[in-house]
Amino acid sequence: MAAHLSYGRVNLNVLREAVRRELREFLDKCAGSKAIVWDEYLTGPFGLIAQYSLLKEHEVEKMFTLKGNRLPAADVKNIIFFVRPRLELMDIIAENVLSEDRRGPVRDFHILFVPRRSLLCEQRLKDLGVLGSFIHREEYSLDLIPFDGDLLSMESEGAFKECYLEGDQTSLYHAAKGLMTLQALYGTIPQIFGKGECARQVANMMIRMKREFTGSQNSIFPVFDNLLLLDRNVDLLTPLATQLTYEGLIDEIYGIQNSYAKLPPEKFAPKKQGDGEAKKLQLNSAEELYAEIRDKNFNAVGSVLSKKAKVISAAFEERHNAKTVGEIKQFVSQLPHMQAARGSLANHTSIAELIKDVTTSEDFFDKLTVEQEFMSGIDTDKVNNYIEDCIAQKHPLIKVLRLVCLQSVCNSGLKQKVLDYYKREILQTYGYEHILTLYNLEKAGLLKPQTGGRNNYPTIRKTLRLWMDDVNEQNPTDISYVYSGYAPLSVRLAQLLSRPGWRSIEEVLRILPGPHFEERQPLPTGLQKKRQPGENRVTLIFFLGGVTFAEIAALRFLSQLEDGGTEYVIATTKLMNGSSWIEALMEKPF
Repeated sequence: MAAHLSYGRVNLNVLREAVRRELREFLDKCAGSKAIVWDEYLTGPFGLIAQYSLLKEHEVEKMFTLKGNRLPAADVKNIIFFVRPRLELMDIIAENVLSEDRRGPVRDFHILFVPRRSLLCEQRLKDLGVLGSFIHREEYSLDLIPFDGDLLSMESEGAFKECYLEGDQTSLYHAAKGLMTLQALYGTIPQIFGKGECARQVANMMIRMKREFTGSQNSIFPVFDNLLLLDRNVDLLTPLATQLTYEGLIDEIYGIQNSYAKLPPEKFAPKKQGDGEAKKLQLNSAEELYAEIRDKNFNAVGSVLSKKAKVISAAFEERHNAKTVGEIKQFVSQLPHMQAARGSLANHTSIAELIKDVTTSEDFFDKLTVEQEFMSGIDTDKVNNYIEDCIAQKHPLIKVLRLVCLQSVCNSGLKQKVLDYYKREILQTYGYEHILTLYNLEKAGLLKPQTGGRNNYPTIRKTLRLWMDDVNEQNPTDISYVYSGYAPLSVRLAQLLSRPGWRSIEEVLRILPGPHFEERQPLPTGLQKKRQPGENRVTLIFFLGGVTFAEIAALRFLSQLEDGGTEYVIATTKLMNGSSWIEALMEKPF
């Protein structure tokens, strides 16, 4: 059991256990000793649901990363490939199988596709002459992976690009499948709301899948009251801005992959000769201190850490007051917890120092000032001096693209003259191979010419109160604290849906891209929920195309409000930030 998955209203351990059971059943089909050959991208997500100990119990003796040529020597009966359905991976697998030593012991090959089997991939294996070598060819539907007590992700890195640029709906199908799995475990969700083209598609797929399974009535009492499906392109602005929560900044500066962050070692280890290994820390709410500070604005973190330091040192001082054997015994029993708290405090103080070095730099301040001017509607329609300087000094291209896209989104597209100027400067400075990247950004709606000569952003900003001038970062009263002034549009839509409802903002919903809709899923008699007075609704909010940690923090803030009335569980195709998002849209020059 993973304790941090069961602290919320919805026990996500139920999902984790279901996924683990499926994995155990597959491993038991392949009788005898086993070696797993991993598609490297899958090792992180798998680590969140099954540690090595679980695999070991089922006779997994060796693990290798999928690479060309021959497989490393292993004295095992079964070789199992765990792979995503990608054609380029099939070529490597075929190479592995064909170079198997004919003189050695005969080994059984199996392949497990995650999350779906693919006819194209099987055809490629057939063309390469190895399809017959596999005894078991199966799929393992790992759609939604529990990251925390209120957070699920598909970790599908290409979902946004596939949906919005390539018109490929595979990841939407996986999202719908994942939602069907959730409903099988947690009961039918009575109401579905959505905004955006992809949201509409996912809702349609779910309704169709439900029709196809009419025979089996779901008799589980519903845990979720509502599902809100939101397209990422309804709110292109939020991920482009720099996140200012503690967790958001760790992700912006160092990146958080599958709930682990790699940090520079010098703040953590005593000085040693040579280069140290990067320090890898797991970040989730299983750690008490992290759960407390992760969603705070970074400016409010320092005071929490100093208070904690005083509490911990006072607790250690207690040992001088322990006189009797009973008191000493009690102190000793608390020691492991106190030492863990002290270690945790030391780690987070070091991380906060690392982040502070960045946030107090002049360049960070200049960039933030420009972002906040754009978001509050100042000078969005002309060439920005700071962006010009960044290009001239050849700052990282992703940083420049984020700022230019932010300006474009805050102005409903740029005037043709301004857009052409930026494009010309970027191509001349960074190279003409980036013309494809600029094309992708335009197709995704991030960097485009203003059509119809009208800027709709001020209307959206005022109606949805996206910019708040007086933000209390220490004791916030509004979600805008996560960006020190800007309230994430996506989260504001969720907040207004729960109270007073979307009818109050019909005009803005029409301006934002894609349809908005509501569907009801009838429940069998006896399963209708009678809410107790004071009991909160539970809403599952699914971001199609990715979500940032700042948006997650804002939703957690709404869940904790005394009179909020709604608690949120967040699901997404990918946990991301502005840089990883833009990077996924960049065309790699060959």
